[in-house]
Amino acid sequence: MSEHAGGQESKARRRLAEQLAEQKAAEAKRRRQAWAGALAAVAVAGVLITVFVIIGQRGGDDSPEQAAGTASASPTDLADPAAPPAPQLPEGADPALGSKPTVAAGEGKLTELTVTSLIEGTGPKVAAGQTITANYVGVFYESGEEFDSSWERGEPLALPIGAGRVIEGWDKGLVGVTVGSRVQLDIPAEQAYPDGNGPEGPLRFVVDILAAQ
Repeated sequence: MSEHAGGQESKARRRLAEQLAEQKAAEAKRRRQAWAGALAAVAVAGVLITVFVIIGQRGGDDSPEQAAGTASASPTDLADPAAPPAPQLPEGADPALGSKPTVAAGEGKLTELTVTSLIEGTGPKVAAGQTITANYVGVFYESGEEFDSSWERGEPLALPIGAGRVIEGWDKGLVGVTVGSRVQLDIPAEQAYPDGNGPEGPLRFVVDILAAQ
């Protein structure tokens, strides 16, 4: 082989080697780019997943303030629209006066007016001739069956005491009782409605004195 031919063959081999090297470099570059793209995609996916998780937690689990607001409705929200309003209690009165009492039947034969203090008020004493504001429950003494109640009407009753305008049991039993008191009046038939204009027989009332003037 001539020297000229040998030189051409050597150049051809070098060009081939350079082309192979360029191809390998291009393939390596593509692989690096592909890996970089894949890693970037994984990173983006991770960020998106994190964002979705955070949003989901905020949507499903409210903050303590939000949870408290949802779990504890205000009294206005819970109140029955048809329920009677709570009575206005005198200053310093026992909160129990804000709830209707449970009144049971009496025991034995009732022969005289009996006044039993259930809650002792701290206000002034009721004087004869004053008008009182009172909540009350009335039941038949012997059976405990309720026949009347200001609680069911949703407002207390205002009436004069000690002036012959109400039944004798109230006139005599409530004079001297302090405002803010809850008392039980056990009233024999002759001091209730002896003329038949009301419930017959002995009666039991539980009366809350809310005001007197």
